Amino acid sequence: MATATPSIIDSRREQVFPQLSAAELARVRSFGELTRYADGAQVVHTGEAGRGLTVILCGSVAITRRDDAGGEEPLVTHTAGGFMGELAQLAGRPSLVDGHAVGTVEAVVIRPERLRALLIAEAELGERIMRALILRRVALLQIGAGGPIVIGAADDGDVLRLENFLNRNAHPHHTLDPRVDAEARALIDRFHVDEAMLPIVLCPGGQILRNPSESALARCIGLVGRLDTERTYDVCVVGAGPAGLSASVYAGSEGLSVLVLDAHAFGGQAGASARIENYLGFPTGISGIALMARAYNQAQKFGVEMAIPDQVTGLVAAAAGGDGVTLQLASEEQVRARALVIASGARYRRLQVANIEAFESVGVHYWASPLEARLCAGEEVALVGGGNSAGQAVVYLSGHARKVWVLVRGADLRAQMSRYLVDRIGQLPNVEVVTRANVTALAGSAGRLESVSWHQAGSGGEVTRPVHHLFLFIGADPNTAWLEGSGVALDAKGFVQTGPGADARAGVLETSRPGVFAVGDVRCGSIKRVATAVGEGAQVVASLHAYLAATAGN
Repeated sequence: MATATPSIIDSRREQVFPQLSAAELARVRSFGELTRYADGAQVVHTGEAGRGLTVILCGSVAITRRDDAGGEEPLVTHTAGGFMGELAQLAGRPSLVDGHAVGTVEAVVIRPERLRALLIAEAELGERIMRALILRRVALLQIGAGGPIVIGAADDGDVLRLENFLNRNAHPHHTLDPRVDAEARALIDRFHVDEAMLPIVLCPGGQILRNPSESALARCIGLVGRLDTERTYDVCVVGAGPAGLSASVYAGSEGLSVLVLDAHAFGGQAGASARIENYLGFPTGISGIALMARAYNQAQKFGVEMAIPDQVTGLVAAAAGGDGVTLQLASEEQVRARALVIASGARYRRLQVANIEAFESVGVHYWASPLEARLCAGEEVALVGGGNSAGQAVVYLSGHARKVWVLVRGADLRAQMSRYLVDRIGQLPNVEVVTRANVTALAGSAGRLESVSWHQAGSGGEVTRPVHHLFLFIGADPNTAWLEGSGVALDAKGFVQTGPGADARAGVLETSRPGVFAVGDVRCGSIKRVATAVGEGAQVVASLHAYLAATAGN
């Protein structure tokens, strides 16, 4: 019989809930404001923006989560020397839990900007606090506390879309399927919802959303808010993949004001990688989402402002002799910056086969996460692609699916895949590689994929298998449509040109437009590797400093 995995709280309690010494409490007092709460007073409220980190000097605060029935479930009680908060407090986002004073409470409330100052100024203490904030978010993710409740069929395409969005943004949530969950049926009855209207989302603040867009859901749960359109940032970074997050971390740590925008989630394509084993410093490997979450949290530690999801629709053409940039957003807002880093990466390529759109999100997938692994457990699946991302997904899916068909256009996996992945795939008994193969047809009904057909060159026939889940890792095209009319030069394939190829006066990472730089997969001639993207993100900050210094006072 399988043993349940212990929770973070059980296995690492001392790190999740560290107690500060009298000397440490004395040091943190200078970063916050002394506040008192009467017995029973509400210190934090689910769905409302918290004031920051609350360090308790005397008394206790009981932390509870709201269950599906609207009741309260105790999580932990913080006593003197402890502190309340998790990652939401770094950016002043809404609280995911409730907190009530038990007895008279005296505490030091450290607002987000002062909390970031504390983390940097007090290195050892800051490390303990930061680790606790991260582990507490992990614990909330494990139990689905504090986030929205998604109600709908577990295999519904829109439910999967919303779950993927919340998972990719590391936001706690709970999904209830009314076909099997009594709680879901009770909620549907309570709010008088016709099941034909599903899925719905219950936000922590009490709002009910009917099949929302990712942007609408993000605003409802406080992931993104209105931007300060009167502010001019030192630099805006478009794209929160490895290159964009790297640029933001280094720029933020060196004192620049930074705004990062991304239309979907942090991490980019790297965030969808099941496991990265050749990234320097991680000999046992690390999942893409774990690596990118660390970078995302690190950027926030240095005061980087995140607007995710917030889609950039255009870069306003430069005025004659003018400095700075203006970005147009899908929200109809505009933001300004003195410089811009384009790190918008690439968009997944679609397979050129009829009716593929009908099966996307339900049967056709562009990444392999635990959500997809759950859907295809014990089933026969097919995967198209021969690069490293495809190889990582094959290895991951083989641990869940009954059979994995790997369809490769070329004659050998070794042409584009790292040797260690090729060797590992060769040892997997439930994986079969089909070379020189092309998918010819998808069949199904009511949006459910039922079979996949392919042709293998030289075989003389077509193979059809009962496959309900098809994974596509066939590369990507540059995400640069938003640059149309901006004056930024692109190559014939749509990648951003930089260096002398863009303008004889441009630096290595600078585009044809002064003050606009490009890094990572979106840049013409870049090496499509996570390490390269991170390196370019770090490298561009030196160019930013030089440009900002040269244009200071203009």
